[in-house]
Amino acid sequence: MGSWSCSPCAAGCSVAASENWSCRVDSGRLGAYAHVLRAQVRSQTQYRLSFAMDVVGSIGYGVLDIVTVLVLFRVSRTMAGFTFTEVFLMTAIASCSFAIADAVVGNVERLRIYVRTGLLDTVLVRPLGVLPQLAILDVAPRRVGRVVFAIGVVTVAAINAGLVLTPARLALLIVAPISGAVIFSAVYVGTATVAFWWTESGEMGNALTYGGHDFASYPMSIYGTIFRRLLAYGLGLAFVAYYPTLTLIDRADPLGAPVALGYASPLVAALVAAAAGLVWRTGVRRYASTGS
Repeated sequence: MGSWSCSPCAAGCSVAASENWSCRVDSGRLGAYAHVLRAQVRSQTQYRLSFAMDVVGSIGYGVLDIVTVLVLFRVSRTMAGFTFTEVFLMTAIASCSFAIADAVVGNVERLRIYVRTGLLDTVLVRPLGVLPQLAILDVAPRRVGRVVFAIGVVTVAAINAGLVLTPARLALLIVAPISGAVIFSAVYVGTATVAFWWTESGEMGNALTYGGHDFASYPMSIYGTIFRRLLAYGLGLAFVAYYPTLTLIDRADPLGAPVALGYASPLVAALVAAAAGLVWRTGVRRYASTGS
């Protein structure tokens, strides 16, 4: 009796076919996301005057961040020992980080509405990722104006601070807003996930997202120990702008941390994102249809 054997050629063809199929599936998913995104952008830019006003309004939020710093320094020449140029750079990086996060995943905060109305059920039955769908379900192109404005403010703040841009510091100046955006995005996702257990969690989520933006915009030394432990280190908000700014201006931390700690922002962002991802997956697995 002959023994059955698998042809190496047949096995190779099978693997190639499997990889081909996987590539086609990935391309199909990306195409589906792109189609939904284009549809959202077209629908919101159809009325050009309204869209232009929305863009101007979104830029206004960035302007308010800067005005707030100006008002504070009209009252005092320093803030916990930090000068205007130093706090201005800190606020600029925090605002840029938040603007990017808000543009990319800001719509996730509406999860509580989708859960309560049953709209999330229609998202779950589609063969696409739940989180990416929610991010582009009601995307707001007007927020791009705030991002562009924030990038300009970071540039002005860096010039105003007279930074000595070594290659390492230049890389940090570019990476810091991105790392901060990842941290804010993680806070957005983590707080939104609470809606799987408590649909009226909106105020708590806003306190940590928008409140977190304000918290990260100023020196950590002005806050009490409890706030620093919970928000600055627990959520990683100190690594959005505070530690990167200290590294950029080569200033010692009043709280005693190493000057180079700003370079750890990408690592902290990855850890916070991983934690938010774990919470998100737990919430999605726990979710039961509203039946509506």
